[in-house]
Amino acid sequence: MARQPDDKAAAKFSSEDSALVRELALLLDETSLTEIEIERAGLRLRVARNISVAATMPMPMAAPVALPAAVAAAAPAAAAADLSKHPGAVTSPMVGTAYWAPEPGAKPFIEVGSKVSVGQTLLIIEAMKTMNQIPSPRAGTVTQILVEDGQPVEYGEPLVIIE
Repeated sequence: MARQPDDKAAAKFSSEDSALVRELALLLDETSLTEIEIERAGLRLRVARNISVAATMPMPMAAPVALPAAVAAAAPAAAAADLSKHPGAVTSPMVGTAYWAPEPGAKPFIEVGSKVSVGQTLLIIEAMKTMNQIPSPRAGTVTQILVEDGQPVEYGEPLVIIE
């Protein structure tokens, strides 16, 4: 958890704040989220769960052994983390579900190779039953779309690369 303002503010951490931390930690346990960040009345609070994936050495066997799904998923997650630092990356401003089109079966907002202008809708993210349009922060060409249609996304996750 991180509290940003200053050292004087750290002295003002109340039992109400502790209850909020506990409530957010329970929410992390109940959902598949790994991190929650809120800001309220000058208080910025981030609760995150560390998830480590331990690689195991397979025992010699006659038949090949498939890696656990968590280990197989770790490589794409590491690649996505590198893409979030790309200067043309457009990251998710919220947790939700990403959709490429305004409705099922409709033409996607963008495709790889599409020319986009500032403010043009790249995709939508559904959060709390609300469809939020994600506008392009810059003009350019879409070189990569990093999420699948209907995929859950987290805050800060790279969505699209525009160059």
